[in-house]
Formats: sequence, structure tokens, C-alpha cells
Amino acid sequence: MRVRSPRILLTLALGAALAACGHAPLSHTQASATPPPVRNVIFMMSDGTPNEAWALTRWVKGARLASDGILTGAVQTYGADSIITDSAPGGTAFATGRKGTDKGIAVAPWRVTIAGVDANPAQAYAPLPTVLEGARLTGRATGLVATANIQHASPAAFSAHTHDRGRYNDIGEQQVYQGIDVVLAGGEQYLLPMADGRGARPDNEDLVRVLQGKGYDYVRTRAQMQAATGTKLFGMFAADDMVYDLDRAQLAPDQPSLAEMTRKAIEVLSRSEKGQRHGFFLFVEGSKVDWAAHANDPTGVIGDLSAHDEAVKVALDFARADGQTLIISTSDHGNGGLTIGRREAKQYATTDDDSVVTPLRRATLTGDGLARLMAQDKSEAHIRDVLARHWGVEDLSAQEVQAIQTAPSQAWRLQYVLGPMLSSRAGVGWTTNGHTGGDPFMHSFGPGQVSGLWENTALAHHMARVMGFDLQALQERLFVEAAPSLAALGLQTELDLTQAANPVLQVRNRQGEEVRLPIHKNELLTAEHTHELEGLVVWAEQTGKVYVPRQAITLIRAKLVR
Repeated sequence: MRVRSPRILLTLALGAALAACGHAPLSHTQASATPPPVRNVIFMMSDGTPNEAWALTRWVKGARLASDGILTGAVQTYGADSIITDSAPGGTAFATGRKGTDKGIAVAPWRVTIAGVDANPAQAYAPLPTVLEGARLTGRATGLVATANIQHASPAAFSAHTHDRGRYNDIGEQQVYQGIDVVLAGGEQYLLPMADGRGARPDNEDLVRVLQGKGYDYVRTRAQMQAATGTKLFGMFAADDMVYDLDRAQLAPDQPSLAEMTRKAIEVLSRSEKGQRHGFFLFVEGSKVDWAAHANDPTGVIGDLSAHDEAVKVALDFARADGQTLIISTSDHGNGGLTIGRREAKQYATTDDDSVVTPLRRATLTGDGLARLMAQDKSEAHIRDVLARHWGVEDLSAQEVQAIQTAPSQAWRLQYVLGPMLSSRAGVGWTTNGHTGGDPFMHSFGPGQVSGLWENTALAHHMARVMGFDLQALQERLFVEAAPSLAALGLQTELDLTQAANPVLQVRNRQGEEVRLPIHKNELLTAEHTHELEGLVVWAEQTGKVYVPRQAITLIRAKLVR
């Protein structure tokens, strides 16, 4: 048995003690002196990216990537209840500095099974402040960019609070009332009413109209986005997720690329009055690297990781000219277990680059794109024609044709059938259709640059520190438990669930005077006035508790306490 030295044992003991207190062990970079002033922070994620995808993308592109020059470390991604994390707890860690429970979006963990994770049972399901919310309260302009629907787990974790990542309608409403200056992504259906057939909202609120009333330029196409001149911009380029980058030219030419959205977001945020005075915080996600990795589709992984890297270059060009911008780019977890090499390839030591690169360079659409072309016609002739024209695959077996014909009709399900077919021809291997538990690469540039091995939670605290705020102090400012705080003032609270999709917290005094606080919004309603609050009203359904900004308590005291 190997015996560890006393120094190693002391280091491990110290690390365990710090972890038990909710803090990651400090690397030499984390422990260094206060970094130079940071005006702007751009946090970028290529969701669910296998580390070997970077090498594969580099081979297929035939050149170094923009991200290569700023590769500085790696990130530990485990959550509160699994060493293989999901996007919801992964995003929660980056956004709030706390490990999250599976499916939770920027709320305190309620199920903790991993040793050393900070957990207070009394705080379970409570909303946690995010670095975006903190940046906004420092006066900074804020933005979200993604290629999924904007209500998806990662962007949601920076801008909403719920125990269930699938509550897109609630998440979408919270995002509309967060005061975010720029939002560019897919997901329009979750902003529009169901009753008139335009959207998916059962409460039939038209949140697009709300946004326009708040002064946003609301855009739906690449051209409209590029033409927008205001300092508040909301772009929804698809009903749900946007298409893969490789498919964009053929299937959705009106959609902007991730790099174009990133450039526009930086332009708008940096020239706004808030951006000029205080700087900005921007979250950018190449969302669908993850989706392609789930399907074991190398075309989607390579195409969308390349698109993410092009967005990194846009951010880098700005940061190099600006000199006051911190960029951190990483992934929330691995996915798929991608390898350059397969179990069947016994002669791995003589793998020619052309054998891998050529089949992948032939692809002009992702597996998802092919599935869309075959949606209405799964005849053998059409299948063979589509794969020959768009993938250069002319040797489909009878079994492969049958697998395509019998696959479920949804495009994403057929992508799971198609992806492995190209992978086998390119010598690309996969271990799973799910996430993996390794440490994704981290890239960083600018003042406050990070290097070494970091906890995902530590990155949130670092971003907060360089922007000049403390997440714990923000907790006490943004999320006060309403009932006990108002009861101490002699006031009664009741949650009105008359309209299930639109709950409202009612607060009354002994004289029967009342104020109302709609859940998911930042409003306090009196008989005379609507007050805009500095944060959201959040209902933790699992505990029945409602949380409001401390500012709301002050306003209610002034209105109802005699």
C-alpha cells in the first residue's frame, strides 16, 4: 500500500475542511492579490462539450482555434447529488457559487449526496442570487446569448429561479421581468399566448408586448438584429431552439450565428449608458454542442463547437482592444464520451488523419438536418440520395436503411440513429448518450484571468468579486422570506392561486388595505401605483415560501403599517 507524505495528507485535510465549509481549496491563482480593475465580464459556455471534441474540431478545421491561445486550466463540475452533473446544477454553480441539485435552477440544493457539498436543510429550494443579478445591481448592463431556447437550463440559471428546469413559461416570464438589456436566442413560443395559437403560454400573457412596452427593440431575424439601434434588444429567432450552425445556411438562413449574436450583444451593451458608465456582464452559450453529443453526432459537435470558438474570437477581439474585460470560457460538463478512435480499430497506431477528417469534412448538414430532409419521405431511394449528397455516404447497409426507416418521426430521435453511422466511418468512438464526469477545459483572458483547476462554484465568486459585490450579501438583499418578515410588522400574507398560472402574494393590514406581488415578476401593485422592484418575487413551491427583495418589505411597511 502506498503511503502518502504528511504534506500531502495535510493538503487533503485542509481541502476537505474548506470543502465542508462550502469553499473550494484555493489554487495559487485564486489566492493571489486582487486583480486589476474589471469593467466587463464575458462568461462563455460550450454546453456539454467532450474534451476530445476540441482536438477533433481542430483536425477537421485544419487550423488552430481562437480558444487555443487562452487555454488556462480546467473545471470540476460535480453537483450536490451527482459527480456527473446536469446542465441545471452545472449552470447554477457557475451563476450562484453554490452546488445545485439535479433539475434546480438557481435555487439552494434540497438533495445532497456528495461529501463536502455545502447544504443547509432550512434553505432548501430558496432562490440564490446570480452573478447577472449582482452585475445589474452594480449598474452594469447585462446580456444573455444562446442557441437553445433562452429558457433552457444554462441561460435560465443566470436569470431565473425554480426547482424544475422544465418550467419554460415561468422561466421566460422571470427573464422578461429581470431587466436584462440584451437577450438573443430561440424560445419565442414561451413568451406568447396559447389561446391564439401563437405560443405555449397557458396564462395567455403576451410577453412580447410587455417587452415592447418596456422599450426593447424586439427582433426575429438576423437582418432585424443587425439593424437594431436601441440599447435594449430582445431577439427571438426560433419558436424553440435555433438550428445547428452547420444547418443554418440551408435550413434557417434568417437566423444569426452565435458569433454575430455575440458581436451585437457586445456592441449594444458597451455603447449603452450603463455600459459606458459601469461596464457589462454577458453570458454566451453554444448550447447545442451538448445536444449533438447526446446523439453521438460528430457533425453537430464539430460545427457548433467551431461556432462557439468563432464567438470566443469576437469576444477576444473586443477584450484585447478594451483592456478591462475578463473572459472565462468553459463547459458545464462533458457529454458522450467522445474519442478519436474506436474499439473496432485495432491498428490505432497507424491512423491516418485523412481517415478521420475526410468523412467529416464531406458533411454539409448535421444528423438533425438530414432527419428534417427525410421527415416526409423515408423511401430507400430518398434515404440513400440524402446521405450521399450531404454526407458522401454511399455504402449504406440494408440494416442501416432499415434503422432509419423505423426510427421515430421526431428529427432529434432520428439524429441518434444517424450520428453513429457517420462516427463509425470516421473512426470516432462514443461511450454513452449521456453526460460524463470529467473536468472540462477552461479558457480565460484579461484582468482577473483564471488558471489551474477550479471548482465551478469558485468561478461565480471570482466573477462577483471582480465586479465588486458579494453573493451572500446579495442573498440578504434580493431574497427575504416574505411571511415572517411581514408578520413581524403585523401584516397578513396569503398566496392567491385563483389563476393557477399567475399566482399572486397578497399582503393586508388590519384595516383591510392591500398590496399585491405577482409571482415571477418584479412588481409591487397598490391601488394607485405599480412599483418596479430591484429583483423578482419568487415562490418556492416545494416549501410554500415566497421570497421578495428587501426593498419590497420597505415599500410595504411605508404603505400598510400605521
